[in-house]
Amino acid sequence: MNENLPPCPECSGAYTYEMGALLVCPECGHEWSLAAGVADGAGTGGEKVIKDAVGNVLADGDTVTVVKTLKVKGSPTGIKAGTKVRNIRLVDGVDGHDIDCKVDGFGPMQLKSSVVKKA
Repeated sequence: MNENLPPCPECSGAYTYEMGALLVCPECGHEWSLAAGVADGAGTGGEKVIKDAVGNVLADGDTVTVVKTLKVKGSPTGIKAGTKVRNIRLVDGVDGHDIDCKVDGFGPMQLKSSVVKKA
């Protein structure tokens, strides 16, 4: 048995095991996903809060301003500080790139929330 698996949320049984993507309790027969068990245990409600460089909470559809000049692969100039980006979407990106947007003059790309400020 894997000692890192959480106990059953229904009966607190310690003999849980993995079956595919689910966790199963052999004592009461309860099945649940590991992600749901982690979210319930943390009490966060499953909603991730994304903040900009100065601590403002970002939401889908916001307009942000780039706070530092960014190098863009294949572009000689890059994105200059002060560039406004409209209608952002918050995503679960790779390497901390959690904003999906379309930058004028560059096209669609992903940005890190640590390099933008809510406008």
